[in-house]
Amino acid sequence: MKQFLTAMLLLISGIPYAQELKGSITDTDKNPIEEVSIFNKTTQRHTHTDGNGIFILHQTQANDSIYLSRLGFEPKLIKISQSDLDQGISLQMQTANLSLDQVVLVAEVDALSKLVDVNVKTDPVKSSQEILRKVPGLIIGQHAGGGKAEQIFLRGFDVDHGTDISLSVDGLPVNMVSHAHGQGYSDLHFVIPETIDHIKFGKGPYYSNVGNFNTAGYVNLQLKKTLDSNYASVEAGQFNTNRLVGTFNVLDNNTSKAYIASELYLTDGPFDSPQDFNRFNILGKYNYKLNGNQELNISTSYFQSKWDASGQIPQRAVDNGTIDRFGAIDDTEGGQTSRMNVLVNHTKTLDENRVVTSSAYVSQYNFELFSNFTYFLEDPVNGDQIKQKENRLIGGASTQYEHRNIALGTNTSFKYQAGIGFRYDNIDDVELSHTLNRQTTLNYLALGDVDEVNSYTYINTEFQTGAWKFNPSVRLDYFKFDYYNKLSTTYDNTSETQLRLSPKFNTIFSVNPNLQLFFKTGMGFHSNDSRVVATSPDLKTLPKAYGADLGTIFKPASRLALNAALWYLYLEQEFVYVGDAAVVEPSGKTRRLGIDIGARYQALDWLYAYANFNYAHGRSIDDPDGENYIPLAPDFTSAGGLVIDNLGRFSGGIQYRYVDDRPANEDDSIVAEGYFVTDATINYKWNNWTYSIIIENLFNTEWNETQFATESRLFNETEPVDEIHFTPGTPFYIRGKIALNF
Repeated sequence: MKQFLTAMLLLISGIPYAQELKGSITDTDKNPIEEVSIFNKTTQRHTHTDGNGIFILHQTQANDSIYLSRLGFEPKLIKISQSDLDQGISLQMQTANLSLDQVVLVAEVDALSKLVDVNVKTDPVKSSQEILRKVPGLIIGQHAGGGKAEQIFLRGFDVDHGTDISLSVDGLPVNMVSHAHGQGYSDLHFVIPETIDHIKFGKGPYYSNVGNFNTAGYVNLQLKKTLDSNYASVEAGQFNTNRLVGTFNVLDNNTSKAYIASELYLTDGPFDSPQDFNRFNILGKYNYKLNGNQELNISTSYFQSKWDASGQIPQRAVDNGTIDRFGAIDDTEGGQTSRMNVLVNHTKTLDENRVVTSSAYVSQYNFELFSNFTYFLEDPVNGDQIKQKENRLIGGASTQYEHRNIALGTNTSFKYQAGIGFRYDNIDDVELSHTLNRQTTLNYLALGDVDEVNSYTYINTEFQTGAWKFNPSVRLDYFKFDYYNKLSTTYDNTSETQLRLSPKFNTIFSVNPNLQLFFKTGMGFHSNDSRVVATSPDLKTLPKAYGADLGTIFKPASRLALNAALWYLYLEQEFVYVGDAAVVEPSGKTRRLGIDIGARYQALDWLYAYANFNYAHGRSIDDPDGENYIPLAPDFTSAGGLVIDNLGRFSGGIQYRYVDDRPANEDDSIVAEGYFVTDATINYKWNNWTYSIIIENLFNTEWNETQFATESRLFNETEPVDEIHFTPGTPFYIRGKIALNF
């Protein structure tokens, strides 16, 4: 009777009576499918399935058309009946070749990630260096033998190794605070590329669940929970390169699944002094379905790497014939690093609308790096080689409660996530010392212990009303920095605490199912090194970043997607601590304005094309015009390619990346040269075997991968010279690969 009266009142008022649609989705083997998009074409409401393949779609009526889609599955369009609303529905989806029309344009803050997933699936990552290049507008460069973390460029930033981008793997943080080499140092070489499932990313400081270092953006790599099949591959190529990979199921039943993966990579590189590089990775993942709609995921991994490196070299030494492009001034540079991780993720589904996710992790990390950037500038007898070293233990945990589908009237729904967590870094013997030939420590420049704690809480809300989605959120971070200086003749321990409140507000307007407009704004921050906080209290401890994006995502056809964004970013202070010299350099406010444009087109079932174009205009605010360039910050970059997938037995593709010339110093008197580099891959599949040829730098372009304006002095020079120092980019580099799925 109550329902009848409610329906009558709604009918009289002219408002249609809407119900909720409950359902579950599985594959043909009856395994639940997570992250299926369920889109109501009539009301433009949408939702997605949880880890159990279950969903609830509000504001649904009989005869509404519902579109189901998930990358790798055939889309389905169904018409809802009254019995579906009364009893719920159970659906199956068929697997299919990857296609852009499997991606539905829904009102999500990170909607572009779903489009980029097509790139990841059709053109899988082939090396750890390639992982971050999948993010549109992100460029990387290696400048120390393949074992050091890559240098990152994004949105007009020389991010160095991670100062202004937050990186994580399955929620495990990658950025290292107060690192021996540099703040935010992020080494992703512990990730085996073949285990990557998809990449989530966002540009700008607009995401309340992402904290420290989230100014230019964030990237979260999601690894496979389970394997479809076993896999083994062997790879060999130029420069004494060999790589072995294996991923194997070790447990597979209704409640428990587990696999192990391992990688061994060896190479000398193209350099005159062999790199003697080796890297070993092993990963184990266990997935367990508990009673009461619970899921437990446990990951353990170990990584170690050693290398010799030529490092960057001065342009003048190449020009005058002292060395060639792949030579070295100090060929005793190099290093070693290792990391062991244990990560536990737990999900508890309370009911169709409420879920609690929790995680805990611990990492043991060791790092030792020998570099020589200035040669004989400081010490004309022994040279200027330095050692950076640390031993670190990281521990942390977080919990998030999510409540979805809260009705606020007939046309408005609400959901929220509330989270809390902490991270603790204990770093012993953070060292910077002057060394000779990697054997003798001549003197210490800095030595101490760091303890750094970051605890946080956040709440993220989403209001859906008609075609609009409003996403206000706020994050609160607490930091405690502690530094014990071991070089002081007296006990010298300094502590500092700091709070940072970061509000954010995002708005999405769905004009129609194929066009959305968005406006994002918010505050983010990167923390400064504990040694800066302790020794220079007048500098900003947690400098704020203010950002805004105005943009659109448009699908004019089912297999064509376009995106564009005009963005702005203001920083109170760029990073100031120089880990290579243990000094604080002057720094100040910066402003960046730019535009991102991207296109993705599924021209044929087997042919996929994509391109990204990114422009950024960045300047220091406090310096006069002409002396306010931001060193090494790219102003224009582009990346794209053609990918062939499932053309009979063949697959492969060709990809390019372009970086324009950019200033290497504040007055643009020294220029870092740009480059255009092309890579290619071709694969032939026969039964369960795949034969591949991988070519980097297809046209053998002479290019500089990383460049710096550095003042240095060679052994036979009387005066120092300030000029470009560079690491040469890889020349034509071909490898063969044989892989088996079984």
